[in-house]
Amino acid sequence: MPNGPLSLPARLHLLAWDTTRRQITDPARLPPLVRAGALVELARRGLLTDDDGIVTPLDLDSRTGDAVLDGLLELVSESCPHRWRTWVTLHARYTLDAVREQLVAEGFLRAERRRVLGVFPSVEHVLDDVVRVAALQEEARLVLDGPVPAGDVPRTDAALVALAAAAGLRTLLPDRDRARHQRRVEDLTERGGAATPALAGIVRELRTAVTAAVPAPALTPGG
Repeated sequence: MPNGPLSLPARLHLLAWDTTRRQITDPARLPPLVRAGALVELARRGLLTDDDGIVTPLDLDSRTGDAVLDGLLELVSESCPHRWRTWVTLHARYTLDAVREQLVAEGFLRAERRRVLGVFPSVEHVLDDVVRVAALQEEARLVLDGPVPAGDVPRTDAALVALAAAAGLRTLLPDRDRARHQRRVEDLTERGGAATPALAGIVRELRTAVTAAVPAPALTPGG
């Protein structure tokens, strides 16, 4: 995939953008999705481990050099022990805000300062690099649709698509296509955690947690 240096949570954030309207399609789905991506990334690097279902830092002094991942690693290290599902939503906006800052620095997003009601200062993030984001999304769709067997898909790409599908991102998986891709998503989930048995369980757990955390889609009139 393009944008290889970007972390998993950053790539998940970019998948959520409608590149035509230049806006997030489902803003409420982003916090748990981005947090789950950060947890998978840290587990994949061996910096978070599973201790009977509890998220446990391997080394309190370890760092990745990525501000988003290091911020979450520090948060987990300084907090009471929690299970993976809890960490998907606990202070999830902390990770989302850090990802946005990172993507602004990388030139993917632009931060525009505005005033609400002409008084209260606010920052709105706007998609700036449509070309690179569209390329990332197209590669994600190719992972979802094939033709590469799930077992040959790079593990991080498999985890990316599995988590995005769990969140129901319509930029990747329109509602009408979910049933058709169910088996493929299951295979990608297994591939995303294929490095170790522990990681496989973590990816499955986080995918389930994301599905439970995101709001149900709004019903259309007459639906």
